[in-house]
Amino acid sequence: MEKIQWVLDPTHSEIGFKVKHLMMTNVHGNFNQFNMNMHTTGEDFTSAQIDFTIQMKSIDTANEQRDAHLLSADFFDAEKHPEMSFNSNKIMQIDAHNFQVDGQLTIKHVTHPVSLKGEFGGVHKDPWGNQKAGFSVEGKINRKDFGLTWNAPLETGGVLISEEVKLYAEVQLVKPVAENQQA
Repeated sequence: MEKIQWVLDPTHSEIGFKVKHLMMTNVHGNFNQFNMNMHTTGEDFTSAQIDFTIQMKSIDTANEQRDAHLLSADFFDAEKHPEMSFNSNKIMQIDAHNFQVDGQLTIKHVTHPVSLKGEFGGVHKDPWGNQKAGFSVEGKINRKDFGLTWNAPLETGGVLISEEVKLYAEVQLVKPVAENQQA
């Protein structure tokens, strides 16, 4: 069976996170520059090898001051650690549309295993004849595991920012045109 390299469609994909602030509401953020390569055996997505990188300086929480703080040495230290990466090592199909992706997440040169839940949206041709595959992915990490330890105590107890960070992604991939024509 032939190997297929699926390429990210960045205009139809997004990567984000949310974290509790003041122990009561979530603050959302996105990364606007990222890249993903996925290799499959045929169209069997459980065979996929996923390599994903995010440019840290592309963080966007809709607040420039907060973004600058997140890029500082208190958090991501983006000058020294300009990228975050994820590399899959196992994909398990749960049912027709749901799967689990296990892999290694690296932030600030600290790597830990993570498991992500995913939903397969299917493979469809767009109006221009491009074959595309869609996925929704979510997971949780403890930011302290990756050296993201900055926090501030609250007068009423608790801390300013929770340790748990929820991750989410909407990813659309395209099969390169040459491979679309062979199929």
